[in-house]
Amino acid sequence: MGEGLKFILYFIIGGSILTLITYFGSKDKGILAAFIALFPMVSIMSILTIYSEAGSLPVLDYVKGLMILTPVWIIFLLCIAYLLPKQGLLVAIVIGVAVYVAISFYIINYLQFL
Repeated sequence: MGEGLKFILYFIIGGSILTLITYFGSKDKGILAAFIALFPMVSIMSILTIYSEAGSLPVLDYVKGLMILTPVWIIFLLCIAYLLPKQGLLVAIVIGVAVYVAISFYIINYLQFL
C-alpha cells in the first residue's frame, strides 16, 4: 500500500471513531461513547500501524508509554469532572490539558534520567 493511501486509511479510521463517539455522546449515551473511545480497538490499530511502520521495539515503547501516562490521563479527566460544573467547558479543558502536559513532561523528563 502506498504511503499516502496508508495515511488516508488512518484518517478515515480515526474520523469514524470520533464520529461514533460524538454521535453517541450527544445522544445522552455517554457510557457507550466512553466505551467506544476506550475500546482496545483504538490501541490495537495504533499498535498494528506502529508495528507495520517500525517493528516490535517501538510498539513496546508505545505500550510502556501508555501504561506510564494512563494515571496522568485519569488526572486530566478528574480536572474536567471537577471544573466543568464550576468553571465551564473551556476553563476545564484548558486547565485539564495544562495539568496533563505539565505532569507528562515531568514524567517524560524524569524517565530520561533513569
